[in-house]
Amino acid sequence: MPELPEVESIKVQLEKYLLGHRIVDLIIHTPSVFEGKREDIVDTSFVSVRRFAKVLSLDLSNSKSLVVHIKLTGQLIYRGRNLPNPPSLSRKVVGGVPGKHTHVVFVLDENSFLYYNDVRLFGWIKVVNTKEVENIGFVGKLGPEPFGRQDGKPALLTYEKFKGILAKSKRVIKTLLMDQSKIGGIGNIYANDALWLAGIHPERQAGKLSDNEVKTLYDAIIAVLKKGIEAGGASELAFVTPDGQEGSYQNHTLAYGRNGKKCPRCKKSEFEKYFLAGRGTYICKICQKR
Repeated sequence: MPELPEVESIKVQLEKYLLGHRIVDLIIHTPSVFEGKREDIVDTSFVSVRRFAKVLSLDLSNSKSLVVHIKLTGQLIYRGRNLPNPPSLSRKVVGGVPGKHTHVVFVLDENSFLYYNDVRLFGWIKVVNTKEVENIGFVGKLGPEPFGRQDGKPALLTYEKFKGILAKSKRVIKTLLMDQSKIGGIGNIYANDALWLAGIHPERQAGKLSDNEVKTLYDAIIAVLKKGIEAGGASELAFVTPDGQEGSYQNHTLAYGRNGKKCPRCKKSEFEKYFLAGRGTYICKICQKR
């Protein structure tokens, strides 16, 4: 599932392409994907784009918002006036746009379009009151995140907050990092890389990490997420940005996906893969001791 860097990359492009556009029509091919009333969004304009961990809020001029969770294979693809020379679509946009996997089409002014594609139909779009976005379902349960806000949601994950979350937990550190109710935005790719960068075994008990290890891990999380954002996210599966292009972080991972490759730090051990809580986990047994 796309993580914080992927969804942030979508947000940045949508801010560039959508703001100021007016929605002139809405075409819903798959009703199960869209929850809301057509009249609540037609003839309104996009005024802001916000991200809450892995969820987007496209805020409209009538105090309504489109909350979008792309989940595993969802894609938001823009074509229109603010992208005058669009690049060729990635092959990950199966069937193109509009195509057989295009479930919702936002028809915009000036012959522009925002398409929602989703091969596996796990994602969704909901129309809600803008003032309620921070408290609805999934968003309301999110923990603080590394690039959050000092006031409001998502709350900022400071080092002190991070230290407090770990100190109270008896869970293994990797599963805790990926628990969105504790810390927002971190998924499997960046948890693997941050733990390797910090030299911490994924099965260490969170509450037993030393202060130095906690600080090292906190800094590692910030570092890998920033690198992910700079790379436009990781296009391991279906992820693409709204211009239809792939991110490149999958070419720069530190531990994730590197099974059988030599660890660049110790230069002795090869990365090994195993499953922890059902998720692929990559470690260097020399650098990440239990």
